[in-house]
Amino acid sequence: MRLRSPGLLLLLLSGLQAGIQEREVRAMVGSDVDLVCADPKGSHFDLNDLFVYWQISESNTVVTYYLPENTSTDHVDSHYKDRARLSRAGMKQGNFSLRLFNVTPHDEQKFHCLVFSKSLELKQVLEAVVTLHVAANYSMPVVSTPYSPSEDEELTFTCTSTNGYPRPNVYWINKTDNSLLDEALQNSTVSLNTRGLYDVVSVLRIPQTPNVNVGCCIENVLLHQNLTVSSQTETFIGTTERISENPGGAREEKTVAVFSVLAVFFVIVAVAVGWVCRSRCHHGSYRAWWPGSPSSGSPFPTWSWELRGSHPSRG
Repeated sequence: MRLRSPGLLLLLLSGLQAGIQEREVRAMVGSDVDLVCADPKGSHFDLNDLFVYWQISESNTVVTYYLPENTSTDHVDSHYKDRARLSRAGMKQGNFSLRLFNVTPHDEQKFHCLVFSKSLELKQVLEAVVTLHVAANYSMPVVSTPYSPSEDEELTFTCTSTNGYPRPNVYWINKTDNSLLDEALQNSTVSLNTRGLYDVVSVLRIPQTPNVNVGCCIENVLLHQNLTVSSQTETFIGTTERISENPGGAREEKTVAVFSVLAVFFVIVAVAVGWVCRSRCHHGSYRAWWPGSPSSGSPFPTWSWELRGSHPSRG
């Protein structure tokens, strides 16, 4: 008897039962996972005598299969083509586990493994159900805080976190005593993005209070993970601009400052000139004669300089 269609196989074998193995497995989005379906006795099998079939329990979606003399994958669902693999060497040893690559949120399903023996008149020799739970870490929450609200406004905080799985729980916490804030004060929106992961936006509105300190918590139950970001904000009332109460006094202070700088400059110059003159007088002095000698023939007085000692005398 030759069976070419996995669908026909299921129709013929409906009602045949064996002991069912049930397991639960967790996998991160983007990782690879093994869905175990193995003979507990560790028996050896002849692949020419086996029909192996993996499907989604609820929808009968074909994940992968093995039929002797049939290597086609025509009946495999497009979502699992090139992502689901059976090991021929493993099946000979009684290991019919499914290797699933690049896990996605869509893979959170119950996978059904069925193994039949052709020589035993298609008796079911192994059955397993593996429930796959898929998870992805949420990004660290980002909390935006209000800035300078007016006196009669309420405070509005917004918390965002993206690319997580499964659907999260969202809490707002009063960090003063770590108590949970009333859910009526918050409005949370959880939506699926193009990757099949969840994005969260939660808005908290509370009456204005000085020195508010609240925290936003994103809980991933499957990963036993709580991501909490707190935010400390101060309430500012009125304008933040700096206003001068005495503009005229400010101009007077600026004028005084300018004169002070000039005075210091002149003092420095005077000290420098005095130091230069003192240095020259220490080495000698100069004496001048005029008018010039009559024998010079010059009609104008002439100056003559002579270097003397430190105490000059008149000529």
